[in-house]
Amino acid sequence: MSTTLLLARHGQTLWHAENRYAGVSDVGLTDEGRAQAARLGEWAGRQTAAIDAVVTSTVSRAIVTAEPACRALGLVPEREHDLRECDFGVMEGRTLAEFDALDPTGAAAFRADPVVNPFPNAEDPRAAATRGADALRRIATAHQGARVLVVAHNTLLRLVLCELLGIELSDYRRVFPGLRNAAVSEIRTDGRRVALLSLNVPCEP
Repeated sequence: MSTTLLLARHGQTLWHAENRYAGVSDVGLTDEGRAQAARLGEWAGRQTAAIDAVVTSTVSRAIVTAEPACRALGLVPEREHDLRECDFGVMEGRTLAEFDALDPTGAAAFRADPVVNPFPNAEDPRAAATRGADALRRIATAHQGARVLVVAHNTLLRLVLCELLGIELSDYRRVFPGLRNAAVSEIRTDGRRVALLSLNVPCEP
């Protein structure tokens, strides 16, 4: 029995609007981010196929983004700590351009292979991919045959998509350049195999 997971990135925060890395940092949504969350909620309420559960990371920007959808669906969200964003180490609150100015060699190495050459003091991207993929597998097992909205984070979701679809992790920035805020990507899994049904679909009327 297959489970459908509707993967959404949280709404825009001030740091993301400035293209700053926000991993473990607790950064609130902008007005646009709250509007994106509202559109995600409206989208969830319009779905002809029922959404049976909502799961978010334990980071507030994901929790707040999911609130309108939970209200529209009449659901209480579940929390999954392993869906939190990657810890970006010294890059928390910085842009890649700022890192380039501080450490051009490190920035060039990151661009060449962001998994082999992660930011200093950052979480190992391979470990993040494993914990995120395992979290989605647990969610799918707990909600067999259901449709589940999962609200999480840009880098984590890109790494997890690579992990689940058999794509080289080092290619995550190339294959998935970025997930739009509050856009939805749909995957389906039977517990072993995973199919990507849609990617980065905006929640517009």
